[in-house]
Amino acid sequence: MQLNKNLFFITFFVYLKNKFIKPDAIQERSYQLNIAKSALKHNTLVVLPTGLGKTIIALFIIANKLENDKDKIIFLAPTKPLVLQHAKFLRDTLSIDPDKISVFTGEISPDKRKKMWEKSRIIVSTPQVIENDLLSNRINLKDVSFIVFDEAHHAVGEYSYVFISDMYRKQRREDRLILGMTASPGSDIHKIIEVCKNLEITNIEIRTKYDPDVRPYVHDLKILWKEIPLPNDFAYVIQLLRKSLSDRLKILKEMNVVDTSSVSLINRTKLLDAQKKIQSLIREEAKPSKMLFRAASIQSEAMKIYYALELIQTQGVNALKNYFQRMINEAGSKGSTKSVRTLASDKTILEVVAYLRSLDIEHPKVKEIINVIKRQLEEKPDSKIIVFTHYRDTSKYLAKKLESIENVKPVRVRGQAVKNGDKGRTQRQQAEIIKKFKEN
Repeated sequence: MQLNKNLFFITFFVYLKNKFIKPDAIQERSYQLNIAKSALKHNTLVVLPTGLGKTIIALFIIANKLENDKDKIIFLAPTKPLVLQHAKFLRDTLSIDPDKISVFTGEISPDKRKKMWEKSRIIVSTPQVIENDLLSNRINLKDVSFIVFDEAHHAVGEYSYVFISDMYRKQRREDRLILGMTASPGSDIHKIIEVCKNLEITNIEIRTKYDPDVRPYVHDLKILWKEIPLPNDFAYVIQLLRKSLSDRLKILKEMNVVDTSSVSLINRTKLLDAQKKIQSLIREEAKPSKMLFRAASIQSEAMKIYYALELIQTQGVNALKNYFQRMINEAGSKGSTKSVRTLASDKTILEVVAYLRSLDIEHPKVKEIINVIKRQLEEKPDSKIIVFTHYRDTSKYLAKKLESIENVKPVRVRGQAVKNGDKGRTQRQQAEIIKKFKEN
């Protein structure tokens, strides 16, 4: 006799239970709870990959503080969009009166911020605003029991995080709690030590997506690498630029500011190190020699040519045309640098510019991106697609190309600065675009 069995798999979610967290708002994850429990005992730096819930760890600690003391809580983030994002999350998940959660920005008048401070239990802010209010004595941290420093790797040098942590130590002598959060602490051990020292960190909690308590919550990513061969038409441009760069590297090598004259072995970091070395030598000498200033100019030229090589190889003809056109325009202006003027009149560079004008070809990756998007939309018409570009010119060019695809309405997210006539987006506009992308 054959038995047919229907098997049903049911997934049960366990949610965080706390009188200050809304029911069924946050799924319970053991690694987050373990880190939060540890962070309640010590000033802690949490190092966790993006998307694994650093903010939920902060939420758990905030809920505990709301339950066990009456003091204020500050949640700091380096940008306004992050501040707004964190404030929304806290209002959506905490069961306290939303009016008790205030957002501080520079757009709010100092007097109004002072009144908001007095009535608020939780303040979400950029660090610069809190620093300004501390300097003007509008606020005091003696009644603050917990401070969250998001993107804590910024807590070095003269950044506002350092000042706020120092004032916290001075204004509240005991019972202070600090949580630093970052996905990218960096590889410089000295910088990590500086962050820990500045934020009084005594405990570090690190998790990766490979840790056994994290692994169940990580979605595997399918990564496909596509190698795009460059057109033969690019070869002549690359050859000329490499020759031009090589000529300058030989001079810098003779001056002992770079360790190689090989174009294949040089990189951006080595060129920047050369710049630091030259500037240091100039500062050290009471009367710097002309040779040092010549080295500074040549290093600047080398950086610009290296950048041009990057553009032709990764972005294509249009990006490089725009770059050289801006350089030529700048060379004719009153405040142009010697390196710009030199390159704008250099025979090899002018030969590159002339040859580029004869080319009517785009980088092959543009066509490939368009084909990938078309295939994706044919298979799943309701797909949401994000295309990242390294350069602003490329994003502008690519967005225009994508407009030709049926039912595709590309929207560019870019920084606030105006660059070469390309108007930037305010932080509010950036947040609105991302919101629409998520909801539509």
